[in-house]
Amino acid sequence: MDPVTLTTDRLQLRTFVPADIDEVHAAAQDPDIQRWTTIPSPYARVDAEYFINRVVAEGWRTDSEYTFAMRTEEQGPIVGAVALHHPRAGAWEVGFWTTKEFRGRGYMTEAVLRVAHWAFTDLLCTRLEWRAEVGNAGSRTVAEKSGFTLEGVLRAGLPNKGVLRDSWVGSLLPSDLGLPGALPYLPARA
Repeated sequence: MDPVTLTTDRLQLRTFVPADIDEVHAAAQDPDIQRWTTIPSPYARVDAEYFINRVVAEGWRTDSEYTFAMRTEEQGPIVGAVALHHPRAGAWEVGFWTTKEFRGRGYMTEAVLRVAHWAFTDLLCTRLEWRAEVGNAGSRTVAEKSGFTLEGVLRAGLPNKGVLRDSWVGSLLPSDLGLPGALPYLPARA
């Protein structure tokens, strides 16, 4: 798929381009981004080059990962990143990070909801999953504010920097956003 640009009231979401390498490298120096995401630590400029020139480009080309840079204006600074990845049987997983200066302003919740809407309507996603290492309160707050239902803890559910860590898992369904699903859903009854 060719990269698409999505917008919200306050954000522009578009693919990363080589001109973003220095900003991504700078953002990834944040100890919280290194701690809670699976990016390399330490994070070198070559890691940002690889991410943008290979991972992002290849993901769009192969329809296996759709990564968006978030900006409040076309030429403004990068606010964060949000991506859909690990497609399985109609479901996608969402991942994200926010630059330190823009945390706590609701930007990521806004971006996640916009990407979720796009996933459910354009990609015919049946279920959007969120995972984060247990203890990543910022990520959990975004997921909950976006309407995800926390489903539990996966023991050893997240490999990060050579260590298996427990992870929270949650889901968002099209119906949670008032959208029709690509398939009918029959919930279990207790």
